[in-house]
Amino acid sequence: MSFKIEIENLSAWFGSKQVLKDITMKIRENVVTAIIGPSGCGKTTLIRCLNRMHELTPGSKATGKVLLDGEDIYGEGVDPVTVRRRIGMVFQKPNPFPMMSIYDNAAAGLKLNGVTDKRRLNEVVEKSLRVAHLWDEVKAELGKSGASLSGGQQQRLCIARALAIEPEVILMDEPTSALDPTAAAKIEQLIRVLIADYTVIIVTHNMQQAARVSDFTAFLYLGELVEYGSTKDIFENPKSELTEKYITGEFG
Repeated sequence: MSFKIEIENLSAWFGSKQVLKDITMKIRENVVTAIIGPSGCGKTTLIRCLNRMHELTPGSKATGKVLLDGEDIYGEGVDPVTVRRRIGMVFQKPNPFPMMSIYDNAAAGLKLNGVTDKRRLNEVVEKSLRVAHLWDEVKAELGKSGASLSGGQQQRLCIARALAIEPEVILMDEPTSALDPTAAAKIEQLIRVLIADYTVIIVTHNMQQAARVSDFTAFLYLGELVEYGSTKDIFENPKSELTEKYITGEFG
C-alpha cells in the first residue's frame, strides 16, 4: 500500500504559541485516517497544514515538510491554490453558499477554475451529487437555494462541491458534529464509499465514529503525536497509557 501524504517534522504556530510539535507520520492512499484527541490538541491545525490553509490565518506559520506524492507542498514555487485543488476540505459546520442554488453550489469550484462549458458543468454537478448520495433527493429542485436543504443534505452538498474539482485527498473537520444521528450515519456511509477513489482524512472527537469509519488512527495530545497505527490496534491494544486513558474516557 503506497503513501499519499508523508508528514516530516511538521510544527505550527499561531503567533508565538506553538500548536503542533514535530509531527511525523505517513498517510496511506485510499484509506480513511482519523485524527483524534481532546479539544485544543492541534487536530484541526494539522489538517489545515496539509492543504496550506493554516497560512491563511494572520500571524500563523508552519515548518517541516508535507509530501504529496513525494513532492513537498511547502517547496519553493509550489502554488498553494493548486495544492488546495488537489486536497479538498469539508468543514465542521455545513457551509453552502447561501445566495447560490444547489446547482451553483456544486459547480462553484469548477467555475472558479474557469470551466464555462454547460455540458461539462452539468455532467460534473450530477456526478458529484450522485457520489455524495444527494442527486435523487435534489435533482428536481437544483435551482433552489443550497441553504434550503436540511443540515445533513447541506453537508453532503458541501462534500459534492469538494468532489466536483476532482481532488485526490479529502480533509473532513468534524463533518458530522452539527448533524443528527441519522444524517451523521449517512455521512459515515459516504466516507467509506469515497475511499474507492479518494484518500480521506477525518478529524473527529467521537471515538465510536473513529472506530467505525477509519482504517488508521492518529492520537494527538498537546500538539504532539502520541500514537499512530491501525484503528484496530489503537482501540484494542494501544501502546501508550495516555492513548488508553483517552479512548476509555478517563479524560477528554
